[in-house]
Amino acid sequence: MKEFFVSIGGLIIVIGFFMGLGYLSYLGYAFYAPRYEQVRYDTFKESQSYNDGMLHDLQDLKMEYMKANDEQKAMLKAIVLHRFSVYNINRLPTDLQVFYNSVVMP
Repeated sequence: MKEFFVSIGGLIIVIGFFMGLGYLSYLGYAFYAPRYEQVRYDTFKESQSYNDGMLHDLQDLKMEYMKANDEQKAMLKAIVLHRFSVYNINRLPTDLQVFYNSVVMP
């Protein structure tokens, strides 16, 4: 009977040990996951494909804005300002910087 309780106690200790390891693993993940994601996000923002795609989208918005009438320009202004706000203005080509400044300060 004593051996039965010793084996049950040993089993409980082993289960507690593995649960503790799982909890420590969770704490490590909770600590490092945001940093890992930030590095991934920064790498994405610096990638050539992101920059090319963003510049292409901004050029398309510029063309739509230039072709629009006054009523449409008023509606497109909010979209243009939002799309330009998520991209670093200093990285824009000169023509897009001039366009952005003309939209911001008419």
